[in-house]
Amino acid sequence: MNSVIRNRIASALVTATALTAVAYSPPALADTPSDTLVYGTSLAQVISLDPHQGQEATSLEIMANLYDRLVTSSADGELSPQLAESWEITDDAITFQLRDDATFASGRAVTAEDVVWSLTRLMTLNQAPAAKLQSTGYTAENIVDMLHVVDDTTFRIDLTGDVAGDFLLYRLAEVAASVMDREVAMENEVDGDQGNAFLRTNSAGSGPFTLQRWSPNEIVIMQAREDYWDGAPELARVVMQHAPESQVERLMLERGDIDIAGSLTPGDIAYFTEQDGVEIVEVPTGGFYVLAMNMEREELANPQVRQALFRAIDYAGIEQAILGPYGTTRHIPVPSSYDSAIPDPEGWTYDPEEARRLLEEAGYPDGFEVTIKTIAQTPRVELATAVQAALADIGISASVIQGSGADIVPQHRARDFDLLIPQTGAYMPNAMGAMEQFSSNPDNSREANNAGNFVWRSAWDIPGLTEITAQAMKENDPEVRAELFRQMQEQFVEEVPAVFPMFERFLPLAISTRVQGYKPHPQQVVRLEDVAKTD
Repeated sequence: MNSVIRNRIASALVTATALTAVAYSPPALADTPSDTLVYGTSLAQVISLDPHQGQEATSLEIMANLYDRLVTSSADGELSPQLAESWEITDDAITFQLRDDATFASGRAVTAEDVVWSLTRLMTLNQAPAAKLQSTGYTAENIVDMLHVVDDTTFRIDLTGDVAGDFLLYRLAEVAASVMDREVAMENEVDGDQGNAFLRTNSAGSGPFTLQRWSPNEIVIMQAREDYWDGAPELARVVMQHAPESQVERLMLERGDIDIAGSLTPGDIAYFTEQDGVEIVEVPTGGFYVLAMNMEREELANPQVRQALFRAIDYAGIEQAILGPYGTTRHIPVPSSYDSAIPDPEGWTYDPEEARRLLEEAGYPDGFEVTIKTIAQTPRVELATAVQAALADIGISASVIQGSGADIVPQHRARDFDLLIPQTGAYMPNAMGAMEQFSSNPDNSREANNAGNFVWRSAWDIPGLTEITAQAMKENDPEVRAELFRQMQEQFVEEVPAVFPMFERFLPLAISTRVQGYKPHPQQVVRLEDVAKTD
């Protein structure tokens, strides 16, 4: 990384750290009790705890413990029963046999009718998580005809013909497909919202915990259900404590005020590698830190400009100086360890002179002005600052705009940005699970308002790549699938993406050795009922 960029990054980071330290002082907490897990992390992304609306990473980990799904996936991608005891896949449907002992927190039995109502609500509420099923042919209009109550404990979902049965199972294992208590939701309905306003800050699930309190950008408290159908959790409660500044979070972990630190800087992660009583775990997410470019900006719609941006960034320098355990350089949206992954393209490497030439050829020899929006969260703020410095080096003036999830996420979904630093994850551990969100955009029109579609948000119209993705989605033959996966990646390169993967994303956690049974999950949907703590 050249000295100009390094100095700009260092100056900006020092300023940001100083401002945060002034604005926040840690609460005086006692050592955490043995029946309570306290997780220090950023809650900036949490904007709703309705599983049919919220889909940001920290929200998922909370909702995964308030609600159950039909099936669940382990950290290595293996599917296993949750509310469903078993299932059968045929050519045209999947039939689930539900447990007969599962109950909601209200005491009501979970029935097939609740499953049908929940999946129908997911689609008719039409929030961002609905995209999980929309891309496989389900719509608000057809969903009622595709779902069937056979009896109280038997449920069938018809296949659309656009998705293979095993791929649909992985979607039904996502938090978006959570089953909720329809009676509690409808008792709190306001103006036809199906209980959404209530469920943003309350829970109505069958999971091992209930939501006791949520104060935005402060704290989330989940209370254990003693009557949970699969056995009472080991812990009495789980507390998610907002810790927006790494040094504060480090001190909280050192003092025993928190048990898990989830948003430390690389330097503070390194500090704990030599400390007794703390274990460092690096969780591969299958996702990426991305430079999203809005194609509604004339400059960014030019593929030469996008290539100039790719060439302007010193990935190796950023990886070493900023990311550390958070990421490694990777420009294809499929982790290199996955089957069918292709190598990074040679033409997307750091070369500022070539970047300047591309800008001049595109008609912007003097650059232009942009904003870079990001959620105020490690390491995305630092990444935005590094990109800002890199663009300045080739003549593009960029200003960084930070905000909470409540600020930035709606702007991303509304195409209200120039550049933005989002992060992704993989919903299943294969090329499709990682890449689909980068390669499918069935309707790019503003009128489609498909805010749940990652590519749509950048107005990147890719009919050819969308078609290849659709073919792969419904293909059952493993060899044909593998070839289609390779074609998806090759076409992605040819299209010069507006959603550009910069770094494969990892999640480093510092965990007190008092914590027993915490099993990190790539999708940040860790279930906590079997987690315990030593005295």
